[in-house]
Amino acid sequence: MPRRQHASVPIPATLAILLARDASVGHNEAPMIRANCRARFTAADFDFIVRTLARSQTDQVSLVDLLSDLETRDSILDHPRLVDAILNHCGHLRISSQFYFYVLARHVLQQGGIGDRKLCDYVASLLETFSRVKHLCAPQTPGRCAESGTADSSCGEQYISDILIALTRATPEQAFLLRAHIGNYSLFISGIFHPAVAGQRSLRGGPDIEFYEQVGRTNYQLVSSHAVARRCELDDVFEGLADRFRDVRLALNQLSDRLLNLDEDTRPSLCL
Repeated sequence: MPRRQHASVPIPATLAILLARDASVGHNEAPMIRANCRARFTAADFDFIVRTLARSQTDQVSLVDLLSDLETRDSILDHPRLVDAILNHCGHLRISSQFYFYVLARHVLQQGGIGDRKLCDYVASLLETFSRVKHLCAPQTPGRCAESGTADSSCGEQYISDILIALTRATPEQAFLLRAHIGNYSLFISGIFHPAVAGQRSLRGGPDIEFYEQVGRTNYQLVSSHAVARRCELDDVFEGLADRFRDVRLALNQLSDRLLNLDEDTRPSLCL
């Protein structure tokens, strides 16, 4: 993965902030993931595309076409040379994280039979967002788990159950954010860190992949019909993720296994 500065604030802390604030979900202030990687490409990203495809006379593209024609841009982004250039580049890649994750996510999702560009954009944005967080676990301690009466369950399962409890006192807008996060969290953990899920399951009976698939699919389905999803034009994305959660998860397994370099120093600390 490209080198990044990891935020020191764990995801559960951001959830606490969501519940503490008014949870307004205006276009520019909503603390939520959107399908907007393509809208945030940088000048360096476009330069990378032009330089990469310029190596072949038949594949050359103009910067004007990339910037002015969205259909042309989307078609060019599917070019296999871009994937090869990212994976085979030696040294530091001068591209944005949103471009990096979009190109690779698009590649594995297409291989998995998922061609929806908007859904891919959302998944790439999810990966980009979660890649900035070092610790993807609830702020739990063994004592706290014991106090909650679930000392024999995993902290990851307890984390999700804590969010489900929070839903009982959440406003409709907060409930949307929490349920969307449960879906996103479940997809990310089961997609990118599936070996860790399997390992924790075998070691101490933690939740398995099917648990995350069921929880993720259910919550995506619930938020797909929410007014906030329609207002943010994400209802179709959430419905697609609910319908094809397993297919997307398997594509992310391929991304994690074959394309991402997640050594022990860069893996987030997981409580599963």
